[in-house]
Amino acid sequence: MSNMMSLPIFKNQAVKPAFWFVVIGSALWGVDPLFRILLLEHLTSTQIALLEHVILFLFMAPVLWKHRQQLSKLKLRHVGALLFISWGGSALATVMFTKGLETGDLNSVLLLQKLQPLFAILMARWLLKEKLPKSFGMLFILAIAGTYLLTFGFKLPFTNISEMLQAGSLMSIGAAVLWGGSTVMGRYMLGVLNYEAVTSLRFILALPLLLALVLGERQIWSLPGEAGAMGLIGLNLLLQALLPGLLSLLLYYKGLSAIKASYATLAELSFPMVGVLINFAVFQQVITVTQIVGFVLIWTTLLIISRQKERIVQPERDIQPERSAAAAAV
Repeated sequence: MSNMMSLPIFKNQAVKPAFWFVVIGSALWGVDPLFRILLLEHLTSTQIALLEHVILFLFMAPVLWKHRQQLSKLKLRHVGALLFISWGGSALATVMFTKGLETGDLNSVLLLQKLQPLFAILMARWLLKEKLPKSFGMLFILAIAGTYLLTFGFKLPFTNISEMLQAGSLMSIGAAVLWGGSTVMGRYMLGVLNYEAVTSLRFILALPLLLALVLGERQIWSLPGEAGAMGLIGLNLLLQALLPGLLSLLLYYKGLSAIKASYATLAELSFPMVGVLINFAVFQQVITVTQIVGFVLIWTTLLIISRQKERIVQPERDIQPERSAAAAAV
């Protein structure tokens, strides 16, 4: 008899309210520009990300220490999944998307980033063996159509294939793959660790890579000398780290622990909706009729999904054979 065995855990549960934890957590990412605009006047995106993760490390290191006994469950494949989440989702995807915006056409880069749900759904079916209900295809099309209208209206983002194959567009596709994969890997790891431990490890493991990226770009830290300006930058960094950083991912992973990755990736579409609302409320950008239509389509999709009850397969858990009956009872 082998020492360990993997058992799938099946249970029926309503998508709501876990689904809405993912929606709210993703929506908090949309407030990021409120804090990032001031920071970008003095720091690069990589420097900002590094400082954010230093702050998050200070908050989450005690949390990880509290849950340190869970680390004994980790195997090599779990470490690989965690590195994919932290290095791929937290660090490299952000850098690739930022570089894409700098070197490519804005519209095509934004459109190709919207491929993230497609990659997440394909990976969830392949890696987690998730089965989708018959209505999911229509809901997916509805959500993507709403996101397109929210971003571009009835305009075409590019006119020929050569624009799509620019370096910036390819970087955007790479970012979409990494973000979609991070959703799936996060769902996988939540079958091994609780959401507090996964959140902590995502931030903490990203630090070495971000430090290497900052050292590699060799950019000067152009911080202001005035105490008032430094205090304002510090406040923005703190709020950015805690709201679209820590709080958003705690809610996100708490919800993701109880729903399918394929549903979670659609819940993440609350992010562009909040971004549009922030642009309207704070930066006085006009909301068009097509954006309102897109907004309605996305929220209709979210409401329909939140009311569904699905048979969910939990990610694999390593269970001792002699304890499997007790685990099944729980």
